[in-house]
Amino acid sequence: MQAEIKGSTMPVLEVQLGAGEYVVTPHGELSWMSANVQMSQTMSGGAPGGGGGGFMGAMKRVLGGGSLFVTQYTAQGGPGLVAFASKVPGHIVPVDIAPGRSVMVHRHGWLAGTPGITPTVGFQQSFRGGMWGGDGFVLQKLEGQGRAWVELSGELTTYTLGPGQTMLVHPGHVGMFDQSVQFTLTRVPGIANKVFGGDGFFLVALTGPGQIWLQSMPLPNLAHSLAPYLPASGAENAEAAGVGGLIGGMLR
Repeated sequence: MQAEIKGSTMPVLEVQLGAGEYVVTPHGELSWMSANVQMSQTMSGGAPGGGGGGFMGAMKRVLGGGSLFVTQYTAQGGPGLVAFASKVPGHIVPVDIAPGRSVMVHRHGWLAGTPGITPTVGFQQSFRGGMWGGDGFVLQKLEGQGRAWVELSGELTTYTLGPGQTMLVHPGHVGMFDQSVQFTLTRVPGIANKVFGGDGFFLVALTGPGQIWLQSMPLPNLAHSLAPYLPASGAENAEAAGVGGLIGGMLR
């Protein structure tokens, strides 16, 4: 199996599969593939022999923001190609997972993985109202053995934190971090804003050692900034309808 990330602003993950090799995705986010690649769905999470936890593993995946099934793409009868395009401007980051080396990823970050990658719920905190729509702050944990590709939105900034070194981060900007990084969700009292509604202002304290990946364009912030350009009820004018259709397609 060989993988290449193509493009810049809207990158594409292109995977070359040998005969019988396969790659898994959380939501079936296919962009294109060769005719001999077969799609199927499974609860196993991609681990060889169904070692991804079966039904209980699938339920943990759902709690982590994923779907009950993962989609598997297998090359049959010879080499095959499958590609997955990013949904919004940003980056696709490869990360190697091994026993004792897992990562925490934002809710919609996991794009694809090799067999053996197991996604489960990592953390979930609900917020009332605001731009989070009740979903709150959700992290997936990617563990197992293999390579995962993670989609991060906007520009990407990485830091390597030393032991005890802490970075305070807006939850939407948390893209991914090593399992060795400790995290706590801290409420700033007396401050309320449009992001969290009546729950006040929250920051994530990330404490090293380990690497963190921060994204510049949280999707809730993007949706909120585009809201004034979307028609409130129907297509009120041609320009608003055009913008709404374009943005709606990007966010789906």
